[in-house]
Amino acid sequence: MKEEKTLSSHGKSTLNAEVLNISLHGIWLWVEGREYFLPHEDFPWFERAAVKQIHNVVLLHGTHLYWPALDVDLHIESLESPHKYPLLSHNESR
Repeated sequence: MKEEKTLSSHGKSTLNAEVLNISLHGIWLWVEGREYFLPHEDFPWFERAAVKQIHNVVLLHGTHLYWPALDVDLHIESLESPHKYPLLSHNESR
């Protein structure tokens, strides 16, 4: 008997990095099976960026996130161990 596939069968995700949500407080990312929150106070580049710019994120070499329209490049380790990177951004206009 031949096995039938149903709509409830899930395929493998082809997205390595995806923006899940954008709020007044920060953005939520899904990167290779893990969820990260990037608060605007630590990552101010996203606070005034257009939604389209924020959603345009690429995972490079499995270790770096890059937003081409914003010229922002973040290493995954800085999201996993923020205590190792205490000065993520210095923005004097805040």
